[in-house]
Amino acid sequence: MENKKKSTIKDIAAVLGLTPSAVSKALNDHPRISDKTKMAVKEAAIQLDYQPNYLSSALRKGKSNLVGVIIPRVNSHFFSSVVENIEKVLNLNGYNIIMTQSNELYAKECQEIDTLLKIQVDGIIASMANETTDLEYYQKIKSKGTELVLFDRGEEELNVDYVGIDDYKSSHLVIDHLVSQNCKRIAHIAGFKHIRIYKERIRGYKDALEKSGLAVQEHWIIESNLRLDDGRRIMQQLLDAPERPDAVYVAGDIAALGALQVLLENNIKVPEEMALIGFSDEPFTSLTQPSISTVNQHSDQIGKLAAEAFLERINNPNKKTINRIILEPELIIRQSSNRNLK
Repeated sequence: MENKKKSTIKDIAAVLGLTPSAVSKALNDHPRISDKTKMAVKEAAIQLDYQPNYLSSALRKGKSNLVGVIIPRVNSHFFSSVVENIEKVLNLNGYNIIMTQSNELYAKECQEIDTLLKIQVDGIIASMANETTDLEYYQKIKSKGTELVLFDRGEEELNVDYVGIDDYKSSHLVIDHLVSQNCKRIAHIAGFKHIRIYKERIRGYKDALEKSGLAVQEHWIIESNLRLDDGRRIMQQLLDAPERPDAVYVAGDIAALGALQVLLENNIKVPEEMALIGFSDEPFTSLTQPSISTVNQHSDQIGKLAAEAFLERINNPNKKTINRIILEPELIIRQSSNRNLK
């Protein structure tokens, strides 16, 4: 199959008898170019199927109007909702986004950062992969002078704008509710504690147990990738233990779904024999039977605020203060933890 040659500014200039410089100015709405010429240039561009070279434009202008968005995975309502709201705000302000996913892999995250820097995005808004412990590539973003905003998963030592919820307080809300339901043996299917948000959830879990006069059982704190199969595997592990918990707090809804599947397969009554709470308020949590209690992370607000933080940084390049925006979590109580429901 023959490859069609891409049209250029020179092709448009040749058709209209203009200079390439005049065509470029017309396409960029330069005030010295007449409206008649602008219209002719734009019509010719459509007829020739001209596609602007954004990289060349970025090199000339020092601005691409592109923002890279890195998320750990796309099969999460939380992350897709954040991206949707980032895009809404940025589109209204003349920016387009390029979204990539790390699949929770450090090496892939590094590749994505390199690619986004090569195409000279004006900024990167990111949530870190589970595997990420070395911050070298995030430091690289800063060293290149590219604006960086982190959301949900971010490290304070990077000293950049951050938007998330109070993960420590989230765990207190969860444990206080479970204790109110007369749960006394509460396990925690956690994320990896080298990631700040999961470390904070573990810390909040421990402190809330101690506040309620319950002992912390270290063997009931099990770290994982929080995938569906992790929830299934760990819940079966807890059921096979000499002493079973009577409640499980899961740091992610997808893993909580896996845990619920195992409970139902083993004919465990939820919440009477085992209460269950997840995290993120994924849409399916209200549709399962029983429905899953969870923590609302306010994904729409996080996306909007992360985009606004980027815009503020771009519009005020000399700003010295760092924004750390911490939202209040909300516990959504459903059937899986509410023993008072009739």
